[in-house]
Amino acid sequence: MRILGIILVVVGLVVLYFGINASHAVSEKIVEGFSGRYTSTTMWYILGGTGLLASGAALLFFNRTKC
Repeated sequence: MRILGIILVVVGLVVLYFGINASHAVSEKIVEGFSGRYTSTTMWYILGGTGLLASGAALLFFNRTKC
């Protein structure tokens, strides 16, 4: 389970990086300027990366098996 937690944290960081990077694109700034929010694709990257990161961290820190 610890390896799965590490994998989820790494994948979450990568997906979150893509979401934050996409939010700085020129086209994203134009859409945000008119609508006041990001596109749905960018939001899914940010929310998905945050969810994966939180899930991986929970597996790493709260999964204590007793031997």
